[in-house]
Amino acid sequence: MMFGYLYPKICAAAIHEIDALKLKSKGIKGLIVDLDNTLIPSKSDYLAREVREWVEKIKKEGIGLCIVSNNWQKRGRKIAKILDIPIVMIAFKPRKRGFKKAMKIIGTKRHETAVIGDQIFTDILGANRLMLLPILVEPLNLNEPIQTRFLRVLEYRFVNHFHEKDIEWM
Repeated sequence: MMFGYLYPKICAAAIHEIDALKLKSKGIKGLIVDLDNTLIPSKSDYLAREVREWVEKIKKEGIGLCIVSNNWQKRGRKIAKILDIPIVMIAFKPRKRGFKKAMKIIGTKRHETAVIGDQIFTDILGANRLMLLPILVEPLNLNEPIQTRFLRVLEYRFVNHFHEKDIEWM
């Protein structure tokens, strides 16, 4: 069912709320992470201390990381360099190519990989299409382009039904 592909398995208020040990207990060895509104606010270079600390914690637990973004701007590479993690840009999410490239970079199989992002129609749909563990976080900034705001209206229809689904909260 198409709509089933739009539901996350896990939700969190922010990326730094996601527990590395819980991920490891689920067999997760690699994380594919969205850039805009997941790691950093949209249209910003600001990288919060909590996010830097979370990335270091994830690395210390031996979980691989790769940023996958539809973005093509230089700031994506800048953030990846600061965090010392690889990035796949112009990924055309929810297409599979960018996610597969990231899994190859990290060295994980599908059942060992989770995707963390703030958008249902790109991150969550892409993760579910490949049977990766989809994790939805709240967007860091709602000052977004008009096309993203339009998609958010549609996304909120699904968010209102999350309580009816078997979704874990972190």
